[in-house]
Amino acid sequence: MPTPRGEPPLVAGIDEAGRGCLAGPVVAAAVILPPEYHLPGLTDSKLLSARKREALAPAIRASALAWGLGVVWSRRIERVNILRATLEAMSRAAATLRRAPGILLIDGNRTIPEDLLLAAWRGCPESLPRQRAIVGGDRSEPAISAASILAKTFRDRLMAALARRWPGYGLERHMGYGTAEHLAALQRLGPCPLHRRTFRGVLPKAQAAAEAWGKLC
Repeated sequence: MPTPRGEPPLVAGIDEAGRGCLAGPVVAAAVILPPEYHLPGLTDSKLLSARKREALAPAIRASALAWGLGVVWSRRIERVNILRATLEAMSRAAATLRRAPGILLIDGNRTIPEDLLLAAWRGCPESLPRQRAIVGGDRSEPAISAASILAKTFRDRLMAALARRWPGYGLERHMGYGTAEHLAALQRLGPCPLHRRTFRGVLPKAQAAAEAWGKLC
């Protein structure tokens, strides 16, 4: 739904979860909050306990003017690299919003490449929102903080569900990050389909080198 003429453009905050993981997808969320929005405790999801995030997430979804999610899975991450996959997830999240944002506030130091936005906006360059990257935006911009919480809570629940399909790795505890428990499980079991095989630590060094060489040949 476009913004009526004469009204200020809607602002969407965007953040991701799972970029540094060894397994599972990268998930991005986009959130448009009402003007003068205040939710006690709203801040960067990394500063909150899991219980606090789970308490804030439904309040955010209920009060947001619009929110959306974008998910990019492990095989795509391997093909295009994690930075490109993260930006793809962000563009998908923005494109799912039921209200069209005029401005995207993106946590970090990079905006979404125009080709990704064009693909998400179905090739309509006139409707592309402006963008601004904000380092530390997940702490300074409420819409980005809200997006960080929705991305994190969705991904954590997803990883807990996937852990039941691929047990033994402890995915429900570390959510795919490279903890000592996770690395030990990889040594014992090898990678499962959720693992990002191009990430250091997922494959034994000899196997990783062989697979990398095979892609060059």
